[in-house]
Amino acid sequence: MGLFDGFKRKKDQQAETPFVVVSNVETKEDAPVGASENIQAEDAETVDSSVENVAERTEQAEEQGTDSGTEQADQEISAADSATDDSAEEDESDEVLQEMPSPKATPIKSYSEKAPVTHAIGETKIIAIINQKGGVGKSTTAINLGAALGVQDKAVLVVDLDPQGNTTSGLGVDKGQIQQDVYEILLGEKSAEEVIIPDVCPGLDLIPATINLAGAEVELVNEMARENRLKNALGALRGKYDYIFIDCPPALGLLTVNALVASDKLLIPIQCEFYALEGVTKLLDSMKRVKNVLNPALDTFGVLLTMYDGRTMLARQVAEEVRNFFGSKVFETIIPRTVRLSEAPSFGQPITEYDPKGKGAQAYMNLAKEVINRG
Repeated sequence: MGLFDGFKRKKDQQAETPFVVVSNVETKEDAPVGASENIQAEDAETVDSSVENVAERTEQAEEQGTDSGTEQADQEISAADSATDDSAEEDESDEVLQEMPSPKATPIKSYSEKAPVTHAIGETKIIAIINQKGGVGKSTTAINLGAALGVQDKAVLVVDLDPQGNTTSGLGVDKGQIQQDVYEILLGEKSAEEVIIPDVCPGLDLIPATINLAGAEVELVNEMARENRLKNALGALRGKYDYIFIDCPPALGLLTVNALVASDKLLIPIQCEFYALEGVTKLLDSMKRVKNVLNPALDTFGVLLTMYDGRTMLARQVAEEVRNFFGSKVFETIIPRTVRLSEAPSFGQPITEYDPKGKGAQAYMNLAKEVINRG
C-alpha cells in the first residue's frame, strides 16, 4: 500500500463556488484575434459617417433658419469628436499595459572576484531539494531560501542540477552567456570553483546549468564511479559555505542519484495538492536504496509545504496528512501561493528583492530561520 493510498476525498466535501461575471461596460461582439485594425477602421468610418450626417443636417437647418437644429448638430459633432478622443486614449492605454520592465541582468564574474565572507563558517551542510514530481516549488525554494539565508548573513551556494536551468534564469543569469556549467563538473573537465558565479545575490553564489546537462546521463553511463562525480566536486567546497543547496531535476535518474550521494540531508517540497503526494513513496524508496549502498549518512532534513491556499479544503487536508506522516520533519513555515512568487523569476530576482515586504518573502525568511535553528 502506498503512503497516501488511503487519502480520499468525498464529493460532498467540495465547496462549490459560483462563478459570476460582472460587467458594466457595453462592448461590441467579441472580434477574432488580429481583427483590431478592422475594428478601428469600422469605428473611424462610423465617426466619419456621423460627422457627414450632422453636416448635412446643419446645412438644412441653416436653410430653414432653425436655431434648434443648429444646436442639435453642434452637440452631435461634439459627441463624435469625444468618441474619437476616447478611442485614441484606449489605444494609448493598451500600449502602456503591454510594456514590461526588463529583468535584472546578473553579471557573470569569476570566483576570484567573489566578495569576501565576513563571518566564520562552521560545518558545511549540503542539502538536496528534491521531489520527483515537477512544479512543486523546488527551484523556487532553492532560489528564495538561498537568498533569505544570504540576507541573514550566511554564505550559500546553489547548484542548479536541472537541465531546464530554471534556477539559473530565475537568478537573472543569461544562459546564453554561460561558458561553463555543472555539466563540465560532472564530466571532470572543470572544478567547482571554475564554474561558480559569485554574488548573484547578497551572500548567494550559483553553479549554473544549461541544456548541455541533458546529455550528461548518457555520457556518464560507462564512466567509473559515475554516482560520485558531484560529491567529489562539492567536497572541495566544504568549509567555504554554510549551506550548499542542490536543485534536483524532476526525475530519479543519474543526476538525482549524484545529488543523493553528494548530500547530507534532503529537503522535500510538497505541493498542497493530491497529485503531489503520489510520488513521495517512490522518492523515499530511492532514498533508502542510496542510503543502504552509497550514502549511509543520508537522511531527511525537512518537508516543506508549498503553494498553500488555506481557502480550499483540499490544501488543508493535504497539509494535515503530510504532518501526520512526517511528524516533526515538517517545517512549521508554509509557503503560500502568491502572484509575487510566480512573477519574481521573470524579473531575475528572488522574492526577497522583488517583493521584500510581501507574504512570500516573509514566509521564506521564516523558513530560513527554521533551517538555521535545525542546525
